[in-house]
Amino acid sequence: MSIAKPCLITANRAPGSNNGETMQKIKLFIACSVDGFIARPDGDISWLDAVAAAGEDYGYAAFYDTVDTIVLGRKTYDKVLSFGIEFPHKNKTTYVITRTPRASEGNIHFYTGDLTQLIQQLKETGTKDVFIDGGAGLVHALLSKQLIDEITVSYIPVLLGAGIRLFQEGFPGQKLKLTGVKGFSSGLVQVVYEVLR
Repeated sequence: MSIAKPCLITANRAPGSNNGETMQKIKLFIACSVDGFIARPDGDISWLDAVAAAGEDYGYAAFYDTVDTIVLGRKTYDKVLSFGIEFPHKNKTTYVITRTPRASEGNIHFYTGDLTQLIQQLKETGTKDVFIDGGAGLVHALLSKQLIDEITVSYIPVLLGAGIRLFQEGFPGQKLKLTGVKGFSSGLVQVVYEVLR
């Protein structure tokens, strides 16, 4: 494989085999407005600050400890870098889904291959779960292939009226099981769903 598509199968584990172990889950953890947008039409996400509170991360740190691999779209990756901060996932294996081949940078790999193959390999070879960190295009691609196992959505108490929708039209319907719901004093409501197969 090219450097943009690193091989994930270990030498002593054949593709399609997980040695009888439970495969890791593919987890979406994301915030959106009450009317279902993850960003304004121009990509602005400053409205997320409406729920910022000292000492409150809305369960993010606990969730982050359950994953060892991050998958995100190239636009989301570029957006994070535009903030001028250190890349927050530099200490975890990260795959940026892109159409443009590019050499890996430390733990960050720019993946141009088949999405289903990548996800299956990650599920079979990881020691923890996989965090889908957006954006909407990647979420749609994964849902279209029915590759997401768990969805956590934090609803921010704001109506944007327009913007980039979290869930785009066109993927096959999937049944969900509610496994958690929690409200916070900021008005944020967080729901967790298992995707049923």
